Amino acid sequence: MASPLELTLVLLFAACVGVVLFRMLHLPPMLGYLSVGIVIGPHALGLAADSQRVQYLAEFGVVFLMFSIGIEFSLPKLKSMRRVVLGLGVSQVLGTLLVAVGLGALVNLFWSFSWQASVALGGALAMSSTAIVTKMLAERLELETEHGRNIMGVLLFQDLAVVPLLIVISALGGNSKALVLALSLAALKITGALALLLWIGQKLVGRWFHIVAARRSQELFMLNLLLLTLGLAYITEHLGLSMALGAFIAGMLIAETPFRHQVEDDIKPFRDVLLGLFFITTGMLLNPEIVLKQPLLVLLFFVGPLVVKFTLIAGLARLFGSPPGTAIRTGLGLAQAGEFGFVLLNLVIDRSLLDPSLSQAVLAGMLLSMLCAPFLIINADRIALRFVANEWMMQSLQMTKIATQSIKTSGHVIICGYGRCGQNLARMLEQEGIGYVALDLDPDRVMEAASSGETVVFGDAARREALVAAGIHRAAGIVVTYDSTPAALKVLAQVQALEPTLPVVVRTVDDTHIDDLIAAGATEVVPEIVEGSLMLASHALVLMGVPMRRVLRRVAQARNERYSLLRGYFHGLDDEDEGGEREQVRLQSVPLTLNAAAVGRTLGELRLDKLGVTVTAIRRHGIRGVEPVAETRLMAEDIVVLRGLPEKLVAAETRLLGHE
Repeated sequence: MASPLELTLVLLFAACVGVVLFRMLHLPPMLGYLSVGIVIGPHALGLAADSQRVQYLAEFGVVFLMFSIGIEFSLPKLKSMRRVVLGLGVSQVLGTLLVAVGLGALVNLFWSFSWQASVALGGALAMSSTAIVTKMLAERLELETEHGRNIMGVLLFQDLAVVPLLIVISALGGNSKALVLALSLAALKITGALALLLWIGQKLVGRWFHIVAARRSQELFMLNLLLLTLGLAYITEHLGLSMALGAFIAGMLIAETPFRHQVEDDIKPFRDVLLGLFFITTGMLLNPEIVLKQPLLVLLFFVGPLVVKFTLIAGLARLFGSPPGTAIRTGLGLAQAGEFGFVLLNLVIDRSLLDPSLSQAVLAGMLLSMLCAPFLIINADRIALRFVANEWMMQSLQMTKIATQSIKTSGHVIICGYGRCGQNLARMLEQEGIGYVALDLDPDRVMEAASSGETVVFGDAARREALVAAGIHRAAGIVVTYDSTPAALKVLAQVQALEPTLPVVVRTVDDTHIDDLIAAGATEVVPEIVEGSLMLASHALVLMGVPMRRVLRRVAQARNERYSLLRGYFHGLDDEDEGGEREQVRLQSVPLTLNAAAVGRTLGELRLDKLGVTVTAIRRHGIRGVEPVAETRLMAEDIVVLRGLPEKLVAAETRLLGHE
């Protein structure tokens, strides 16, 4: 038997390898945890045969996950999503339970299968994967789409439904005659817990955390956070409820304080690591022999719930007013099993509600459905287009709306994302008389902005059709305002395919992925952390008495080193020789007349680089879209933008305009 240290090392090594491999395949790390759990489990390689040693520790992962959900849960959020949460969400969970009970009654005609087992199994299969689906939707910029909101609303209700389902399944394991009494007692306990939350806990926790925060100790803050979470989990467990309910209440208490955002950041490492252990131990439960001996049964529990949940959810989405394409995407996003399904299934196994071999087949089917979930979400658009006759028309109407906004515009800027950053950019462009078309995926934001007369349309900038409709072939440039690098890379890939010479400016939070974005085709990358540090430094220098002109020059020098498009400046009459400014790199625009010597010649033939001058841009027909490479042939009325030292610029202008 392995020692605790050896077992811990095996789990950590397996987790690292699994996550790295699945990250390389661009798949969620949770799938890596499940896979390595199957491989090292007692039924496969047997490297971690004693799963009971880590089982209790792994349950803390679920505790912290429920704590995080409690932080996100708030009455205003529930109210804004009540139609989806309380309509589609309730209908999905209850519908899955009813289908499971109906199928269980049918099976009971031929084999012994109790209604308690049907309810327990239906509750486990009703869950969908919050971790996988949320991450996939975020990476695909679909959280604010109609189907994204449907999916998030249903997931929210599923998370809330876990607590009562845990109570119900626990009660099902006892005497069926005492079920009503057990459920009534559980309801009273929940009511008491919520009363504690509303009348006592909220005031006490808020005041206590203010006292703790005033001590300005991160260590003390974390100790109190862990004490509150695990303490309430302990109390609810000893009341005969679940630890998950106590953690959920703790999260709701914190959500009502000003510290919720700090708490989310502090608790995330604990939650993710412990939740990873939970998924590993869940994978260790699977016996591959059962899969080999009963492949048809495993296939039944893999395909059956997928088809039933997809059909049920898509039908309910249509019933609640979603278009056919949206309904299909919603169904595909929620068809798989979920992490809380494993929590409920573990309870089902503990209560002996299912035959062990049958529970192994159910577990295998759930794991397979989660493994295929990313592929269903990625291909949801293709599936919707294949099965919905009017989906092409719906997308065409959307593209028509975008094209209507951009059809009369040329030399404009396409703004990808109309959040705070995109809106500030749009206002500056308007002040300069430059047109723009903004694409955004938040329907509420688009509606409000469009009603105010701003050129904003609902569209995904990562889609080829949306960029074409926005007039990418007539645009002067594109600005990507997303703070997500994967989202920006998708936009850059489409721009490179459609208009590779078009300048693209990309915003990032930091400078971690600058090289990746430049390699993908970004003309310039603007990291917020760099600009923030420059502003911080400039204010500090002014406060220390450094002359403003010198401060501005320092900032300009720093930007010269960071941004290629800002290297140099256009010389003005007020530029004096302070600190050697005449020896600094400048920019100069040279309009080419009909008789200019450079007309008809390529940049390679002109050999301006030999003079120490760089061509940074060429503006043709009012659009800065010509790539300044050696093969570029200059035309009359082109405006050539040069960068170099003053005397070098004079020589380059002479070569462009006159004969040497």
